[in-house]
Amino acid sequence: MKLIGIDSSGLVASVAIVEGETLVAEYTVEHKKTHSTTLMPMLNEIVKMSELNLQEIDTIAIAAGPGSFTGLRIGSATAKGLAYSLNKPIVPVPTLAALAYNVQFFDGIICPIMDARREQVYNGLYTFNDGEFTELKEQRALSVQELIKELNNEFSGQKVVFLGDGVPVYKSIIEEKLINTHFYAPANISKQRAGSVAVLGKMYYNRGITETAESHEPVYLRLSQAERERNEKGLANRE
Repeated sequence: MKLIGIDSSGLVASVAIVEGETLVAEYTVEHKKTHSTTLMPMLNEIVKMSELNLQEIDTIAIAAGPGSFTGLRIGSATAKGLAYSLNKPIVPVPTLAALAYNVQFFDGIICPIMDARREQVYNGLYTFNDGEFTELKEQRALSVQELIKELNNEFSGQKVVFLGDGVPVYKSIIEEKLINTHFYAPANISKQRAGSVAVLGKMYYNRGITETAESHEPVYLRLSQAERERNEKGLANRE
């Protein structure tokens, strides 16, 4: 089985090719350029370097959200364009599950956090049970304080590893208020990687979790800042 993985849900742009049990290629960049200018050139480069015939791929796995609204739209458009042109299905992979999957076989709670602004994070909780990747809490948007309270109470005594772009933003709060023994993932696995999207995508594909290019839409979890401001302005005008 051959598939392409794409993740542009956060600050990182990442693309990958997986064939069978082999990560054939992965190209990941976190820099000042926007995903709209980097994603397709990166994909073209790994296709060229790996001598991949795009007609041979089985599916396109995309980090479907949550995350940056602009980044999600760019990734979605890229995946939909490929799916249309190649007549292939799309596998929507939850962004936070793919991020958590970077931390293989940690014997505790895997806690990815993405900065959602206004002291909120996008988060899900995961673990490995006898080697099987397991979701403990599905993706949601919540305050950092709510998350810490949940970890201190519901998961009291369990080790926690944090990763994601929310770590440098909220690390001081975590250090101040979290009781659980906790760690932070190292730089090589702390941000989004399309290789993880592709590997999880293969698992979901085998379970029949696919979408057509027409039906695929990003998962935002909440309104964009522009939409929130528009709604708030509308309420103020009515008052």
